[in-house]
Amino acid sequence: MPGARCLAAIPVSLCRGLMRVKSRRVGGRNVEVSGNTRGRCQAIPISKERLMIREVEGDILLSKAQVIAHGIAPQDHFDSGLALSLRERWPSMVRDYRHAAHAAAPEPGSIWVWSGVDADGGTRCIANLLTQEMQGSGRSAKPAKATLENVGHCLRELAKYVQGENVQSLALPCLATGVGGLDWKDVKPLLVKHLGELGIPVLIYSVYRKGVAADETLG
Repeated sequence: MPGARCLAAIPVSLCRGLMRVKSRRVGGRNVEVSGNTRGRCQAIPISKERLMIREVEGDILLSKAQVIAHGIAPQDHFDSGLALSLRERWPSMVRDYRHAAHAAAPEPGSIWVWSGVDADGGTRCIANLLTQEMQGSGRSAKPAKATLENVGHCLRELAKYVQGENVQSLALPCLATGVGGLDWKDVKPLLVKHLGELGIPVLIYSVYRKGVAADETLG
């Protein structure tokens, strides 16, 4: 089975003034309007690349995307949510992750990408995004909540991976909004910022339907 690959994130500061994004018509075309409650909004044209992001309903394990991404904690137990489903489907991924984490402690904000053989004999690539912090230390340590700063770092590193490895499609859930505890309205602008201009299909599984293959076509 192909070996795992670990990509460490390089921490960089994030803009504190995260803007909410919405769309409206200006001069006969769609634009994004960003701003906060204390300032005037600025109209920003929507690029064609950003239209490659689509929310779908279905089972992400059945996705045809080249890479599936999801959020975890540095010492994650893979015992809940999508992480548990991935562990049950690809147990070797979790074993490889624990081996890599024992050799070099992963940091929040980094990503760890694993490639293995799928049931049909093809290659399955899973990007583990370390969006969550850890609470406590040693054997008593347990996964804590995600932070927007970690999410931003992870998405930036994921974008670099996609470009460097010529990834053609990407699927992910509403990142860090389950066990991670964040609000999707705060996470989505970061996802659009870092993945929206990659020029590849980015499929967000916003509603989980077990055993149902989503319509992943764009347009």
